Amino acid sequence: MNAARPVPVMRLPKGPDPHGRGFNPQSPRFIALCRTSIASSLASDVAPEELQREQLMRSELRERFLRCLLSMSNRDVRFNMYENVKVKATFGASDIDVLNFQVSDLHTPIGIQKEALIRTQDVVSLVFDL
Repeated sequence: MNAARPVPVMRLPKGPDPHGRGFNPQSPRFIALCRTSIASSLASDVAPEELQREQLMRSELRERFLRCLLSMSNRDVRFNMYENVKVKATFGASDIDVLNFQVSDLHTPIGIQKEALIRTQDVVSLVFDL
C-alpha cells in the first residue's frame, strides 16, 4: 500500500482589497516594483497629458514587440547567450510573461535538442531573418 505523503502548501501573496478594484497603486510595494513615471505620477502631481503620452508610447512599443514575436514564429532564430554561447533553433512561441521561449531543433555546442525552453534571462540578443 502507498503511504500518504504530506504535500507542501504554497503561500500566495495577499491579494487586492476585496472592496477595491485591484492593488493599491499608492502602496510602497507597488511604487518600488513599478519604477516608471506612471507610478510616481500616482504619488505626485504629473500633468495628465504627459501621463497619457507615456501610456500611448508604452502601448505602441508593446504592440511592436508582440508583432515581432508573432513574425518570429516558425522561423530560424540565432540566440546569443551569456558566456559567449551561440545557439540556433526554430522559434515556436513565448509564454505570456515572456520569461521563456519555446523552440524546436535547438542546435547547441553539445548537440541537438528536439524541443526546448530557453529562459529569456539567459539571452543577450536574438537575430532572425524576415
